[in-house]
Amino acid sequence: MSAYDLIGYIGLGINLYSMYAKGEYRLRLFSIIANTVYIIYGLLISAMPIVLGCTIAVILHLYRIKKLKTVNDAEHSKSNK
Repeated sequence: MSAYDLIGYIGLGINLYSMYAKGEYRLRLFSIIANTVYIIYGLLISAMPIVLGCTIAVILHLYRIKKLKTVNDAEHSKSNK
């Protein structure tokens, strides 16, 4: 197994863990980490579809995390009133 393959398998492991994680925030956080590893892997093996797809996934996960934080902040401020 090459070092590049090892990076790909690490990304796979993190991705599988993200699906097991409880709660949307943790799922998305670990998906961001996994997709970042996949981006590195894609760059190393010159697979631009992997790089493009995972870059889009990171952006979408970051967007959803931001929305989750906004909703949680609003709920928290309502409960303090």
